[in-house]
Amino acid sequence: MNPFEPLPGGTPALFAAIVSVFVLAGVVKGVVGLGLPTISMAMLALVMAPAQAAALLIVPSLVTNLWQARPWPALPAVLRRIAGMQAGICAGTIGGALWLGAPSGQWAGVCLGLALVAYAAWGLFGSPPRAPARHEGWLGAAVGAVTGLITAATGVFVIPAVPYLQALGLGKDGLIQAMGISFTVSTVALAAGLWLNGGYTPEAAGASVLMLLPALAGMALGQWLRARLSARTFKLCFMVSLALLGAYQVARGLAP
Repeated sequence: MNPFEPLPGGTPALFAAIVSVFVLAGVVKGVVGLGLPTISMAMLALVMAPAQAAALLIVPSLVTNLWQARPWPALPAVLRRIAGMQAGICAGTIGGALWLGAPSGQWAGVCLGLALVAYAAWGLFGSPPRAPARHEGWLGAAVGAVTGLITAATGVFVIPAVPYLQALGLGKDGLIQAMGISFTVSTVALAAGLWLNGGYTPEAAGASVLMLLPALAGMALGQWLRARLSARTFKLCFMVSLALLGAYQVARGLAP
């Protein structure tokens, strides 16, 4: 599977479009601390199959989320709180990949669009309840399993993971680190699921490595912009854009 093949107009046009998407996705992550895989999937799925888009985001997502999972000394304490969730993510993603196959076709686009709309709605209007500490074990595993299934179907791994992590009361730094851990595990599980379905070939992995540089450049630009923009306004624009992209994906998938 050649990730640069599907765009009408040839490989150079597709390569330029993909680079632009990863720069933009990196900017978003640099400003608000998340969104690189989500915005990448939302925009790349407009020009290629969701499985191809998911294969491209593996390396940029893995590297940027490993960076976000620091500081390492604090890692064990945070990981103890969310270990059950990570196990659920792995089980749900791998099980979903074996059950559903690689995300492709009309319904994959519809599912992706619905996931984007749900995430945007949560970002705009959601307010998480506090998760009772005594239930964190089984609740985290259940949330992780659902997140994994959605990841396998769409390549998006923020719902319901992010609302649940917000409900744990980890504090600002703990939440950022927990999201980095969770997104890292989801990225590795997604790569494994794509590989099991034949969607993560050496060619796809090589193309994904090429996208690391534009993603990092976009993150650096986003971090520079963070001090000069209202993060709240930027996030509002980001969520509204995701909702519009998601609605377009659903409409396109359901069109006769």
